[in-house]
Amino acid sequence: MFRTARSILKSDADAEDALQEGYLRAWRALGSFHSEARLSTWLVRIVVNEALGRLRRKTAQIIPLDTAMNSIDPDTRASLTADSSRQPDQYAMRTQIRDLMETRIDLLPDIYRTVFMLRAVQEMSAEEVSEALHLPEATVRTRFFRVRSLLRKGLAGDIDITLSDAFSFDGARCDRIVAAVLSRGQAIRFERSS
Repeated sequence: MFRTARSILKSDADAEDALQEGYLRAWRALGSFHSEARLSTWLVRIVVNEALGRLRRKTAQIIPLDTAMNSIDPDTRASLTADSSRQPDQYAMRTQIRDLMETRIDLLPDIYRTVFMLRAVQEMSAEEVSEALHLPEATVRTRFFRVRSLLRKGLAGDIDITLSDAFSFDGARCDRIVAAVLSRGQAIRFERSS
């Protein structure tokens, strides 16, 4: 359910809040649950409704671009003109992707690795690679085609392995949400008994 809320809200913190509220709404409405639907479907629907409601309630302050660009606030101007590719998070992401690519390239069979490096990284033409490696140009083209296929398969495998970990909901995050829901649930029970 966290992943569902996260897909709507695009924010871990907002998704956690929506999930907590969804759990509490489900707990309050448990008496109205009918077994016509599966419990999991009913719970997901509650969390989806909560996430969509939060999305609708979010009001963004709209500032015309001209006003923002003419702002005397240096932070506002910098955020509009800064090169996003130079931001620390973007740099770190590119570094991780580069490391992954370099690892995959190092794993390539020898007969493909040099062709790939010269064609893709050094941006040499097939004719230039052919001359440099004393290979027929057709062989260079074939090897380059095959090495790109090998890299795609390897990178796709890496992505498939990590995809199941995307937006994970376990460990500390799960414990934190459960503790918050139980705490709020106890507060609700205390209010009802008072």
